Order: sequence, then C-alpha cells, then structure tokens
Amino acid sequence: MDAERKRVAHELRSEGKEQSEGIRANADKQREVILANAYREAEKTKGEGDARSADIFAQAYGKDVEFFEFTRSMAAYERTFRRQGDMLVVEPDSDFFKYFKKQK
Repeated sequence: MDAERKRVAHELRSEGKEQSEGIRANADKQREVILANAYREAEKTKGEGDARSADIFAQAYGKDVEFFEFTRSMAAYERTFRRQGDMLVVEPDSDFFKYFKKQK
C-alpha cells in the first residue's frame, strides 16, 4: 500500500511538472509575441514621427533658408567647440566659418 501511494504521488508530481513546463512555455511564447508586436508598433510610431519631423523641418527651412542655415551653423559651432581648448583645423575661408566672416 505504501509503494502504491509513492507511485501515485510520483505520477502526480510528474504530471504537475509537465503541466508546469507547458504553462511556462506558453507564457514565454506569449511574452515573445507581445514584445515583437510592441517593438513593431514602436518602430512604426517612431518612423511616423521622424517623417512628420522631417516634413515640418522642410517646411520651416523653406520659409527662411538663411535663418535655418545660421541656426544650424551655430549648433555646429557649439558641438565642435564644447570644451575649452577644443580645436578644429580647417581653411579660414571654409563655409564652416561663413557667419564669422566680416559682412560687407
């Protein structure tokens, strides 16, 4: 009788372990599907945002080309000369320094 109970207990544990592994596998599969869908949706949203941003920038750029060239140059100067002692070796008459030249 004791051996029979041990056999039944072992059998039930085995069935429980099998069900547990099945549940975990299903949960892992659902997790991967959810993450893949979320990533796809995030990339789609990001692409739409990038497209809208580019469109807005293009429209604004077209309204005052000189102003936007100036602001982009100022941003480039800021990125290039961020720290004291930063140097850049270029021709003095290069377009990079367009806005530092004396205007006539």
